[in-house]
Amino acid sequence: MERSPATSRRRRHTRPLLGSAMAVVAAGALTLTGLVSSAEAADVNVAKNAGFESGLANWTCSGGSGATVSSPVHSGTAALKATPAGLDNAQCTQTVAVKPNSTYSLSSWVQGSYVYLGASGTGTTDVSTWTPGSSGWSQLSTSFTTGPSTTSVTVYTHGWYGQPAYLVDDVSVTGPDGGGGTDPAPTVPAAPAGLAVGTATSSSLALSWNGVSGATGYTVYKDGAKATTSTGASATITGLSADTAYQFAVTATNAAGESVKSATVSGRTAKSGGGEPNPGTSVPKHAVTGYWQNFNNGATVQKLSDVPANYDIIAVSFADATATPGAVTFNLDSAGLNGYTVAQFKADIKAKQAAGKNVIISVGGEKGSVAVNSDASATNFANSLYSLIQEYGFNGVDIDLENGLNSTYMTKALRSLSQKAGSGLVITMAPQTIDMQSTSGEYFKTALNIKDILTVVNMQYYNSGSMLGCDGKVYSQGSVDFLTALACIQLEGGLAPSQVGLGVPASTRGAGSGYVAPSVVNAALDCLAKGTGCGSFKPSKTYPGLRGAMTWSTNWDATSGNAWSNAVGPHVHGLP
Repeated sequence: MERSPATSRRRRHTRPLLGSAMAVVAAGALTLTGLVSSAEAADVNVAKNAGFESGLANWTCSGGSGATVSSPVHSGTAALKATPAGLDNAQCTQTVAVKPNSTYSLSSWVQGSYVYLGASGTGTTDVSTWTPGSSGWSQLSTSFTTGPSTTSVTVYTHGWYGQPAYLVDDVSVTGPDGGGGTDPAPTVPAAPAGLAVGTATSSSLALSWNGVSGATGYTVYKDGAKATTSTGASATITGLSADTAYQFAVTATNAAGESVKSATVSGRTAKSGGGEPNPGTSVPKHAVTGYWQNFNNGATVQKLSDVPANYDIIAVSFADATATPGAVTFNLDSAGLNGYTVAQFKADIKAKQAAGKNVIISVGGEKGSVAVNSDASATNFANSLYSLIQEYGFNGVDIDLENGLNSTYMTKALRSLSQKAGSGLVITMAPQTIDMQSTSGEYFKTALNIKDILTVVNMQYYNSGSMLGCDGKVYSQGSVDFLTALACIQLEGGLAPSQVGLGVPASTRGAGSGYVAPSVVNAALDCLAKGTGCGSFKPSKTYPGLRGAMTWSTNWDATSGNAWSNAVGPHVHGLP
């Protein structure tokens, strides 16, 4: 969220050189017809060292920009990491042997902002594709046809000027063998070692193990039966009974098959019940969330008591980082809030809760830097928030981290907090649009990891430029389609409708871009919940359980005479 009216809430996800035409190309599929006879030998991956397990062998990166890393990887033990610098876009290339007049499928798994994949020297039409960015692994794919005399093609990947390092793994150039052969076929991976039980709640157990070379996935078994799968070396098993022991084992998998099971470990869930310091007021079926500013940035200065009754969840913005990794605290800006005292603040929290509202503490914001990236920092995060809940009586926590989120440790932290605070804990999240484009993103993974205790994800549909909808088409912010087509990704990606809300600015001054009138918000809500009021995008089904809407902020809403909450609030509460 923004702390100042002149500063954009986050960095832009578009660049002047990357226009809408390129976005449309990125969203489309480039497919050409080849001339390979069915009688020829089976297609192979003609790329060598496609998973970078042998360092940069067979690859050349411009300006020494490339290196291999052991984490994060999509599969195996290594991935390419290349860093653009100055006028160098960190292009890494490999020349592969191909057959003339043949079609090849080109794909790779990538991570980062503006990552490109392409092929040149095809002898026909050179091709490329790209992604605007992802915090997790996403797959790029296209295809090309070789010319009548083409025997080699250069495949490449590169980033974009001024962008951070990007990652590439598991490159595939699949088609007829051009005479260079292919890497040896994978073998069945070894059994994982180091299986251990981590954080336990009354309904879940967290598991972790050592990664296995050559594995592309893992299968977790609970009491001998398949419980879940994972692409990484960890998983959280949910839906368990309280105070119950379970036996777990894990296997590694790849294209060659599944390994034998690991050694079995035992884990026990926590007992149910326990102290619940927060009042635990229930969130209504359809709810409106508003961020309350603990600072003066030109919007109307408010006490909590000034927040209109249309708001069901009030997110106090923001908790502050401390010198202890992962730990947070809260400092009321009494001076900036016209002498608002801590005693008044606490009394107003109780009054709001008595009226059936939930008051939660938000962590992060545009300038908030809180890192939860280790077991110690996860423990500090949970313990410090629990102390704030005890001191102020907050109903829960909002996660609005804009400087990176580690799904493994944030999951541990939130589950630990839930176990301490009890079942009444409200957990909301406010990711940026780019964070929820794919279930492989860290924010999306965290939301799915804690689905059993998550209240709502209010993604921010602003300061975003153009993004892909669930139908693969590109939509521009500021429209009904942008709200509905992007919400569809969450609704079809694993979140319950009750865990999805539409986050928008309360006024044109509340964000750098992406403001939509309350009427547009209401139309999008109707489209998703009832199938009416849609634009060009109409979801294949309705989601009457949709939670509602969120705005930044109650203060900017007040500056505009509460026009947003007066229009959107009753509409949300009137949804089916």
